[in-house]
Amino acid sequence: MSANHVVIWVDHREAHILYFDSSLNQMIKTDGAHPHLHHKANEIGSGNAPEEHAFFHQVISAVKDAHEILIVGPGSAKNELQKHAVAHDPAIAKKIVGVETVDHPTDGQALNFAKQFFYKVDQLRGI
Repeated sequence: MSANHVVIWVDHREAHILYFDSSLNQMIKTDGAHPHLHHKANEIGSGNAPEEHAFFHQVISAVKDAHEILIVGPGSAKNELQKHAVAHDPAIAKKIVGVETVDHPTDGQALNFAKQFFYKVDQLRGI
């Protein structure tokens, strides 16, 4: 779906893709279930959830027609999604105008946050 501005709220379990120009929003859930992990002494690994490349690809592909993208979320998944876009979908990565920390808002709250964000971006650009 083509849209001028899109906001993606993402964590390691699901992504909410909210389009400004439509009530046709989308939710994508990952196939893998990541429990809340903690690093324990004498164990190999960082205690962080592994990246879900198929999940990230599905999310990034869903917004390929957007003109500008804001990624928000509570943890590291938002940064991992941006890194995935840079590594695997550079054309889409160029459309990402911001990555912001936002806890667990409703879709309406996430959309309002994004509207304020894009308004500031447009003001800085003189639009």
